[in-house]
Amino acid sequence: GGHNSKFDLCSRTGYLTACFALMVGPLGHVVGVEHIPELVSFSIEYIQKSVVATQLKDGSLSDHAGDGRQGWPEFAPYDAINVGATAPEIPQPLIDQLKPGGRMVIPVGNIFQDLKVVDWHSNF
Repeated sequence: GGHNSKFDLCSRTGYLTACFALMVGPLGHVVGVEHIPELVSFSIEYIQKSVVATQLKDGSLSDHAGDGRQGWPEFAPYDAINVGATAPEIPQPLIDQLKPGGRMVIPVGNIFQDLKVVDWHSNF
């Protein structure tokens, strides 16, 4: 669709996910993915107390437990993907779920890390 959609991996207990939801507004869609189920519960509790609680209720903001390296295909493609956890390389599923013209920000590396900005048009 024409609405902004963002995917946030490792959403830091809901804070960043809530920030993204505030940015895209209720007509957009924001998806958060946490690796640890307890963090999802904590994240949802935080979001329920925030200014974007209505977006959580109406479904334009959602938070899930899962392997963020696999993305969240259900709502793809995304205009923007923010990855908070370092990866040794950029996971292909995340590239595949990026909308044409979209952008991903991801820390990449092992001992030394680079914050990579991936623009969809520059990959193909």
